[in-house]
Amino acid sequence: VQLQASGGGLVQTGGFLSLSCAASGFAFGDYGMGWFRQASGQEREFVATVTWSGSSKYYADSVDGRFTISRDNAKRMVYLQMRNLQPKDTAVYYCAAENGLATKYVRKYNYWGQGTLVTVSS
Repeated sequence: VQLQASGGGLVQTGGFLSLSCAASGFAFGDYGMGWFRQASGQEREFVATVTWSGSSKYYADSVDGRFTISRDNAKRMVYLQMRNLQPKDTAVYYCAAENGLATKYVRKYNYWGQGTLVTVSS
């Protein structure tokens, strides 16, 4: 099983970044997919999740209206588009797979990627 996140980088406040996550080694189309983030010294927190079909999406209040999660089951990819980025969004972003209903709970996720760093400068 592999989840390879990419697309992180340094961006100014108000900027835009698009993260990608390539999945392999499991039945991607059967899994809910989520994005989480972990800032330095903080616990890992939920960002967004999408159901296996892509029909339902859920967001943390802190990113709702600014971030968009999507997936392409044919390509085994999940994406996170982030706009109007703020310094508080600075963190390592992880994609994760959950064999069930899309959820915001870290403990429910079965597989995790290695993370990609997003830094938002003020």
